Amino acid sequence: MRFRIVPSLLYLGLIMIVFRLWYWQILSSDTLTARAEQQRVSSQTLLAPRGQIYFSDGSLLASTEPTFLVFAQPKLIKNKGEVARKLALLFWEDRRHDELDVDPAKKEIQVTQQQARIEEDINSRLQKDLFWVSLGIKVSMDTKQRIEKENFFGIGFDTYLTRFYPEGSTSAHLLGFISSDAYGSEAGYFGLEGFYNGELKGKNGLLTQDKDAQGLPILIGTYKIKDAKPGKTLLLNVDRTIQHIVEENLRLGKEKYGAKSASAIVMDPKTGNVLALASFPNYDPAAPADFSKEFFRNPITVDSYEPGSTFKVLVMAAGINEDLVQPETSCDRCGGPLSIGGYIIRTWNNKYSANLSMTDAIIHSDNTGMVFVAKKLGADKLFAYIQKFGFGELTGIDLQDEQTPQLRPLPSWKEIDLATASFGQGISSTALQLVRAVAAIANNGVMMEPHVVHTIADGEKVTVINPREVSRPISEQTAKLVTEMMVKAVEEGEAKFFKPKGFKVAGKTGTAQIPVAGHYDASKTIASFIGFAPADNPKFIMLVRYDQPSSSIYGAETAAPTFFNIAKEVFNYYGLAPTE
Repeated sequence: MRFRIVPSLLYLGLIMIVFRLWYWQILSSDTLTARAEQQRVSSQTLLAPRGQIYFSDGSLLASTEPTFLVFAQPKLIKNKGEVARKLALLFWEDRRHDELDVDPAKKEIQVTQQQARIEEDINSRLQKDLFWVSLGIKVSMDTKQRIEKENFFGIGFDTYLTRFYPEGSTSAHLLGFISSDAYGSEAGYFGLEGFYNGELKGKNGLLTQDKDAQGLPILIGTYKIKDAKPGKTLLLNVDRTIQHIVEENLRLGKEKYGAKSASAIVMDPKTGNVLALASFPNYDPAAPADFSKEFFRNPITVDSYEPGSTFKVLVMAAGINEDLVQPETSCDRCGGPLSIGGYIIRTWNNKYSANLSMTDAIIHSDNTGMVFVAKKLGADKLFAYIQKFGFGELTGIDLQDEQTPQLRPLPSWKEIDLATASFGQGISSTALQLVRAVAAIANNGVMMEPHVVHTIADGEKVTVINPREVSRPISEQTAKLVTEMMVKAVEEGEAKFFKPKGFKVAGKTGTAQIPVAGHYDASKTIASFIGFAPADNPKFIMLVRYDQPSSSIYGAETAAPTFFNIAKEVFNYYGLAPTE
């Protein structure tokens, strides 16, 4: 009996061993192989630097720089309080301190309080019974080197790539910024960073190598590397000098005229290339968390407003293009206020001319003269031209956050709507839409698509973004006639005192009342000036706009001076000599 049991047990044991080997080698093969790989193989992500952004002259606007996340190994650190105190001082010095009080006594108290808070946070992390903790602070290369000089035992660094903007807040609304997406990865938001995020972000690489039991690389082991692919490089149409000129004058103008906000855009009307774009208040793209969300909106591409009298040149262009009026055509109903649908239409200064010419209607920004043109056109034709000039649709600019106000459907237009549209009320536009439309007048009737980026470089492969014609809303002859009318508006209108001598500039002022709760507030306006120069061969078109200036509600006394101050400097920069 014994001899039968022993062989049976041996056979049973052999079967169990075979079954276990089969389980390990067949059923659990993939799982065990993966666990072995985790113990033996080390994988490290190789970060791809984000693509760089350059001004048109090749100067750097956005790049990346290494930053370092500081971590600690609490079980290895003995004098935790002393380490926390020294690190707190170094971390505090690495930060921006724009919020500190100017009063020395108050400033000293604030500094002490902030350093104490940082020290308390670091100390609480070091007290944890863990092998590794993040101290939660990224520091610069300079601060990393200063920490290393202290020879802290148990303090280390993880390397990251951080977006770096050498020009600070310059061109903030053009650039946008970098932040974390829903998955914790870095992504671009707003402006160029958002629009070209796919091109700029690059592709991370991977380093795989064998390691020993202590986690050190095995020199004769497996070593595989997939290089990171840097993001593509953007070369802009934006001119650094013109951008600086615009920002400086706009900042000074906002303060001088007490405006709630200020914005300006400069564009080449022949190509649609954006030469400068600025708005105030702005923000620091390197520290977007320090600003509320409303700062990120680009007023040039997002904010809609009623353009007011700057819109008149487009209505006049439509009337001339349809051969319904000419510059010398006289208005037979401009001798006084107009009564339309129970409303009274007046001129801005309550002055009237019985034999007002269309040129004078533009020079003196006469509302009754514009109503005369609108009635000649009729609602159907005027609405069609508004659409031809691109209102109600996106311009196609390569900035992420562009929006467009919708046009009121034509069937809902009444007689009073036709009248008010002729002088830019009841029609909403963005600043960019208006500039693109008026640029068609400067460009012999051809409307171009606006673009910020000139070339996209991916290594040796370079993609050039060529100018693109959108449409031809008016003829070349119409464009020339309206240009001459705009030149006379500058030379004889309310802004004539600011015009630089010897230069032929075509322009138009705008003073648009702001609709509030169903009516217009006469004390709150958007003051603007749009123009191009030199008028006979334009190098640029520019719109300057102030929201609710307090020194004067009129564009001729706020936006126009800023426009001409910028224009003078641009003339000098381009080396343009007076022609008159």
